[in-house]
Amino acid sequence: MDVLGGLSQFIPELALICGGMVLLIYGVFNEKNAGPTVSVAAIGVLLAATLLVAASYGQDTTVFAGAFKIDAFSSFSKIVIFAAAAFAIMMSDKYLSADQLSRFEYPILILFAAVGMALMVSANDLIALYMSIETQSLALYILAAFNRDSRRSTEAGLKYFVLGALSSGLLLYGASLVYGFAGSTSFDAIAKVATADGAGPGLIIGLVFLICGIAFKVSAAPFHMWTPDVYEGAPTPVTAFFAAAPKFAAMALFARALVGAFPEAIDDWRPVIAMLAVASMAVGSFSAIVQTNIKRLMAYSSIGHMGFALAGLAVGGPAGVSAVLIYMSIYVVMTVGVFACILLMRRRGGNSEAIADLAGLSDTDKSLALIITILFFSLAGVPPTGGFFGKFFVFGAAVEAGMIWLAVIGVLMSAVAAFYYLRVIWVMWFDEPAAAFERGGAAHLGFTAIVAALLMIPGFWFLIGPLKSAADNAAMALF
Repeated sequence: MDVLGGLSQFIPELALICGGMVLLIYGVFNEKNAGPTVSVAAIGVLLAATLLVAASYGQDTTVFAGAFKIDAFSSFSKIVIFAAAAFAIMMSDKYLSADQLSRFEYPILILFAAVGMALMVSANDLIALYMSIETQSLALYILAAFNRDSRRSTEAGLKYFVLGALSSGLLLYGASLVYGFAGSTSFDAIAKVATADGAGPGLIIGLVFLICGIAFKVSAAPFHMWTPDVYEGAPTPVTAFFAAAPKFAAMALFARALVGAFPEAIDDWRPVIAMLAVASMAVGSFSAIVQTNIKRLMAYSSIGHMGFALAGLAVGGPAGVSAVLIYMSIYVVMTVGVFACILLMRRRGGNSEAIADLAGLSDTDKSLALIITILFFSLAGVPPTGGFFGKFFVFGAAVEAGMIWLAVIGVLMSAVAAFYYLRVIWVMWFDEPAAAFERGGAAHLGFTAIVAALLMIPGFWFLIGPLKSAADNAAMALF
């Protein structure tokens, strides 16, 4: 396919790039009026997702000499990523204005990060994989340190940058080993070499380093050390974005890299992924118990949830990949909703982040307490919420693949994790009331929180069928 034909497959991404450039020029000349850039950026990302649904969903083609693959898997992933990015932009407007952080660069950085994520889920080549990850990461480094006047924010950005550089080194070293022993950077060519009988020690060592590099991006233990500090130090809207879209994109890249480049070597990478899953579930579940800051609690919660998703990836096969897509889609909705609620925890003088600040919320703001309760029940996997169905598909796939031990560990870690979710719910409903949170100008946040809560109980019962069908179709595109 020629260059123009290849570019035609990336119309949503090109539209976001061009739109970001236009907004950048507008912002330079209208720096004091950054409001329109937020609205235009959010609408642009939603339109890109809509364009994917209308035009390219289900295509199966490679472009740029096989470097990128456009199929149902990439389209499904891009739709979730763009939707999460749009909500992250919309949630940030009032918060950034109240904290004197309303600068036009913020939504533009999210646009460019979303483009990098969209390329990640389409990458079919080691070079394309690395370039797309760095496209995303460069924007995320800046976003983590967006509040330049805050020591915590600059520290978060520095930690993320330094550890991100380390992960890039691991990724590049693994990619170089894979290239050296396979003789190609293309996933299709690597797959022909990495067969069950032909995968040599050098190729397997390269694969392990590759897994370590990508594991950092999903904050899987033991590569999770950046997550709590970055979540706590970054501005809360940035943390909401970090916890949703990049995690989904990295997990989708994980699936494409392993299944696309090493499908016959599953017995070599399955134990590594299973160990990462168990470690992440354990670290996330036990470490969150002692947290008093709700953003740090959500950081360890995300580590645990990545462990559950990795359990599905360890299964391999269409059922495992489908379970991962379903789980991560539900996780994105839950996470965006919870962070919308965290952004609503505002008193005079700034946002509240302590779990103790939620004390007696049922008396001061019953609707917010109910929304948080629903979302936390879903994060804990309590039936009949969406989170329960996500874990049901992951553990079901593990049992069908004969990995009963992994499913049992997952259920036990879910029980441990339920403790700290229920502890927050207890604080809201049974402790003496703390001072009420302020209200006003938070329509986007309230809308996001309500939609997320509705999707987790009544809405999900109607959406589970279409979501399962779309995820199955997307997973089959990798095989």
